[in-house]
Amino acid sequence: MKRYFPFILIAAVAMLTVGSGAMLYRAKQRSVAAAAAPSAGATAGATGTGASAMTPEHVRGASGAPVTLEEFGDFQCPACATTAGVIQALEKVYGKRLRMIFRQFPLPAHQHGRDAALATEAASLQGRFWEMHDLLYEKQATWSREPDVRPLFESYAQELHLNVPRFKKDFESEQVAAQVDRQREYGVSRGVQNTPTLFINSQLVTPPFTPERLQEAIDAAMSGHKSS
Repeated sequence: MKRYFPFILIAAVAMLTVGSGAMLYRAKQRSVAAAAAPSAGATAGATGTGASAMTPEHVRGASGAPVTLEEFGDFQCPACATTAGVIQALEKVYGKRLRMIFRQFPLPAHQHGRDAALATEAASLQGRFWEMHDLLYEKQATWSREPDVRPLFESYAQELHLNVPRFKKDFESEQVAAQVDRQREYGVSRGVQNTPTLFINSQLVTPPFTPERLQEAIDAAMSGHKSS
């Protein structure tokens, strides 16, 4: 037995070396894979940042304003028309301290809500989004009762001195439809279900959207901005 002992010892050492090498190799491979793959938290964070930072198409006010009021609205929604008047008054009060963002969120329940969204997007391609936005809310009681709103929308385009043939073409274009859909889908991703839905500095504001309620929320956001 003593004669074979050196061979047994050599074999044992060899097996131990091979086993250790295999374990080290697997550990190294796991380490490389972990370093190459992003963590779940990093992936979620990147997605969240991209969703919340969607570039707004329609902005009114100073880019450096301390407070941003963001609305998801439907042009046939009576509450949206009322809220639009309140917001316009607040824009005059706060001036450069308040920035306004509007995003399309036409509701299926409103027969002409999507067409109105298309009309404002078509006007936007000629630099007249906010003019059409204000006009549609101002005249909501008129066009919302019409069975066919397109002739009226075209008359509004003429009133705003738009190129009407181009307006009509853009109104029916896939580009404009995609703009409306993109904004609505973004609203859904943020939990929007009804209109108007308002956010102030990305914080959801609960109704009622009275002048006093919104002014209180804006002042609170402005105070928080100063303290930060």
